[in-house]
Amino acid sequence: MSTVLSREDTAAQKMLLTWKADPIRMVREAFHVEPDAWQQDALMAYAAHQRVAMKACKGPGKTAVLAWMGLNFLACYTYPKIGATSITEDNIDNNLWPEFDKWMRESAFFMRTFRWTKTRIFNIANPENWFIGKRTWPKKANAEEQANTLAGLHADNVMWIGDETGGMPQAVMVAMEQIFSSCVVGKVVQSGNPTHTTGPLYRACTIDRDIWQVIQISGDPDNPKRSPRISIEHARQQIKSYGRDNPWVMVNILGEFPPSSLNTLLGVEDVERAMNRHLTESQYSHMQKRIGVDVARFGDDRTVIFPRQGLASFRPIIMRGARTTEIAARVAHASNRWGARGGQVEQIFVDDTGHWGHGVIDNLITAGYPVIPVVYHAKAIDPRYNNRRTEMWLRGADAIKAGAALPLIPEMVAELTEPTYTFVNGVFMLESKDQIKERLQFSPDLADAYFETYSLEDMPGEMLQRVRGQTKARTEFDPYRSAADGRGPEIGDGENGRALIDFDPNRL
Repeated sequence: MSTVLSREDTAAQKMLLTWKADPIRMVREAFHVEPDAWQQDALMAYAAHQRVAMKACKGPGKTAVLAWMGLNFLACYTYPKIGATSITEDNIDNNLWPEFDKWMRESAFFMRTFRWTKTRIFNIANPENWFIGKRTWPKKANAEEQANTLAGLHADNVMWIGDETGGMPQAVMVAMEQIFSSCVVGKVVQSGNPTHTTGPLYRACTIDRDIWQVIQISGDPDNPKRSPRISIEHARQQIKSYGRDNPWVMVNILGEFPPSSLNTLLGVEDVERAMNRHLTESQYSHMQKRIGVDVARFGDDRTVIFPRQGLASFRPIIMRGARTTEIAARVAHASNRWGARGGQVEQIFVDDTGHWGHGVIDNLITAGYPVIPVVYHAKAIDPRYNNRRTEMWLRGADAIKAGAALPLIPEMVAELTEPTYTFVNGVFMLESKDQIKERLQFSPDLADAYFETYSLEDMPGEMLQRVRGQTKARTEFDPYRSAADGRGPEIGDGENGRALIDFDPNRL
């Protein structure tokens, strides 16, 4: 083996040969720490194999292992070229890249031989051909553009390090693996949380399992190689409270993939089932009648008026370019018709974020309608959510999964399935409307209006009537009633199994 430049004495050569075969020893001798049991497994897998994937629970110390692997390759191989990337530029800047600096500072050898900068770590004696380089890739780019960003890393000894690959597109890994076409020694190591059921980490653990050495990092109290950095009391409490099959427990505690991507609000199957769901009148008629109103803010956006009663929701009114007085009149007209046969629209929720709905709200309140303004960024009622928008969207998504029926509106599928949410410091956070609009190329107005009807917990119509001093629930009006025979058909009586919805506010 060739020695690291400036290491000519026999003792140094012997040390590097030992570290190359046994990276655990390097960690002990250079950084003066004892790796956890799973970290030892990962380091030895890296020493013996081309591809290593670490599927991890939250917070076990996986970034440290990536840094140890990168520094081992940098020290023990001749003229190595190493690329390091992460899910975002901010992520690598705040996590993996400073981790390299942290461990280098623990070692006199690394501080004497290599230099850390904000973009490169290089051998002082040969900075151009002996380095770790930070790489980023544009998330909005297509697969070819992403691959081109990561291309060009060629050497006899070459390595790629991928951090937080659970959310990366597969194109990024394809670009990394191009190193195997021309190298003598090549290695690709990746780590991430199993939040997605697509992408490089998932593929390494499933489809390509035969070529990857997979290290599962768990906080499971029953796992003898569990990460000691995960509180065992906390782990036991989460498992007891929510069960081992709970998606959050699977990802955060057990380091396992959930049934579907954790940060997807709804799957296509969830929405399609809701749009083809069969309900009977008894499943919704006793609940409050509600209308959600999303007021258009810009020229291309739509004003949407969405009616819902319990599990049943009905085809919405869609308006473009309307004045607030016209919108208020349309809401009032739909409300009057829906309540004309003894029923009553008991809650009208109007989006007042940025005060766009002021005019609609004022006109409806003046006319005596039960209006509740909804400010999306306001504090949530339930502290599990970061704001009102997250609260009503996730509450509505839960209802869809639990049996709510939706009108058959194909363009609404993307609005319901594209949004994602994260879980930060114990709080649910839905991505912004502008982010969703950027990907959809239109505003999710239908979904916003629908989810506004979940601004407050559902309650029986009779309950609200009693609050208002009445004793009889006024829920006799059947929005599914046939005009021909007066009978209220069940959803699914329509053609090809589609919901037969007689109430259509667009016909007013």
